[in-house]
Amino acid sequence: MASSSGNDDDLTIPRAAINKMIKETLPNVRVANDARELVVNCCTEFIHLISSEANEICNKSEKKTISPEHVINALESLGFASYITEVKDVLQECKTVALKRRKASSRLENLGIPEEELLRQQQELFAKARQQQAELAQQEWLQMQQAAQQAQLAAASASAGQQAGSSQDEDDEDDM
Repeated sequence: MASSSGNDDDLTIPRAAINKMIKETLPNVRVANDARELVVNCCTEFIHLISSEANEICNKSEKKTISPEHVINALESLGFASYITEVKDVLQECKTVALKRRKASSRLENLGIPEEELLRQQQELFAKARQQQAELAQQEWLQMQQAAQQAQLAAASASAGQQAGSSQDEDDEDDM
C-alpha cells in the first residue's frame, strides 16, 4: 500500500498485536521477522480496502457513519462473501460483550433505586453534613468565648490581687 503522505508507520496495526495473534494461532511455528512484517502490511492493506469500500457504500446510502452493515456489504462486493457468516457471528459476540460491560458499569441501574430517590437521599446527606458543620462551628465559637472569658477573669483576678497587695502595703504603711 503506497501512502501519499509517506507515513506508512502511522497507518499500520501494532506489531505486538500481530505477534500475539500469530503465537495464539500458530503456537508451535516459528515465523521470520520479514514474514511478520508482510502479515502486518497485508492486514493494513485489507483493512484499508474494506474500510474504503464500506465508506463508498455508506456515502451512496447518504449516511455519515459507517455501520456494520456497510462493512458486510463491502465484504460481499469485494468478493469476500464466504467470510460474512463468521463476521456476523463476531459482530453479535461484540454486541453481547459491549452490552454486558454497559450493564456492569452502570451502578445506578444495579442499585435498583430510582434516580429521584437517590437525589433525595443525596440532599438529606448534604443537609445533615451542613448541620454537623454548623454545630462544630458553634462549639468552636463557644469554646473560644469561654477561653476569652476565662482569660478576662484571670486578668481581672490578677489585677485585683495586685491591687489588694498594694493596698495591703499602704495599710501597713499607715499602721506605722
